[in-house]
Amino acid sequence: MFTNTIPAARERWVVGLDVHARSISASALDLLTGELINARLTADPATALRFVTGLGADSAVAYEAGPTGFGLARALDQAAIRCVVAAPSKIARAPGDRVKTDKRDATLLARRLAAGDLTAVRVPSPTEEAARDLTRAHEDARADLMSARHRASKLLLRHGIVYSGGSTWSRDHHAWLARTHLDQPPAQDAFEDAYQQVLLLEARKRNLAAKITHLATNSEFTDVVHALGCLRGISVLTAMSLAVEIGDWDRFTGASIGAYLGLTPTEHSSGNSRRLGPITKAGNPHIRLLLAEAAWHHRPGYRVGTTLQARFDAATPAQAARGHEGNLRLHHRWVHFTTQHKRTTIANTAIARELAGWCWSLATTR
Repeated sequence: MFTNTIPAARERWVVGLDVHARSISASALDLLTGELINARLTADPATALRFVTGLGADSAVAYEAGPTGFGLARALDQAAIRCVVAAPSKIARAPGDRVKTDKRDATLLARRLAAGDLTAVRVPSPTEEAARDLTRAHEDARADLMSARHRASKLLLRHGIVYSGGSTWSRDHHAWLARTHLDQPPAQDAFEDAYQQVLLLEARKRNLAAKITHLATNSEFTDVVHALGCLRGISVLTAMSLAVEIGDWDRFTGASIGAYLGLTPTEHSSGNSRRLGPITKAGNPHIRLLLAEAAWHHRPGYRVGTTLQARFDAATPAQAARGHEGNLRLHHRWVHFTTQHKRTTIANTAIARELAGWCWSLATTR
């Protein structure tokens, strides 16, 4: 969750860092004299740390969250220097400011930090970030596999070959693909290459899924994974992704987590006029996609089967009871939307928003 920073109280210097892969542009503002020092640094946390400590007084540092990660924030934290990793989309900029340079960006960060006008993002722990890399690799493998399957099937479609033996990408479908032969040798070579890519990506996805499952059963995330598994549509892989992407669930409430994930509608209201638009799509897109997929599972009739009962048994009785209550509620919401002839995509988004609240409720159930 985003948290607003407070103006520097004990620090004399506020430092803005515009961090890039190979360089860091630094601007240090003296709150007593107004002096501004600019410097160009190498992209090394140790170099930035030396610059900050070399100012000779207590300092606070801010830089934008981005692809360079959180190593710099952790290094500053270990040195007992307050560091704010700012949300880039929340940094206020003047509409007429048409000049953008690294130095100006660093100076803007320093001045916004001095005013307490930055919105900080949460810095995950190293274990959280490592687990997050693993779950996102699985998501990437799943997306790559879908693309590879489309390429292979559409190649056959261009040659008039269509599978009609049941579910695609099942064991029978794979056996049919292995027997498929195209008349032109170049086309056959292209198909074999596309199909081989599918097999490789399937193996990659299975391997990553096994590693995530092993981590989910023996790590600091295990309790949260068991709790989230009490909800339909949330398997071990989905629960693990939710656990590592959210991290600290206590930052939210049942009402605020939907807004954090961008599942609340946009609004443009003035006077007596109130207009709601599509969802904001702010926050974490990985979690938003997982919740949207999980929400569809609450549409069919609800019953506790063997798989769900096993998940109930792995959780605490309070979590199992809460999950059962959530499953009933979400299915009834689907029934209500169907009765009202609501478009299924809109209904599913509403269910996903409420599902986020139930996930928070279970993750914070002690």
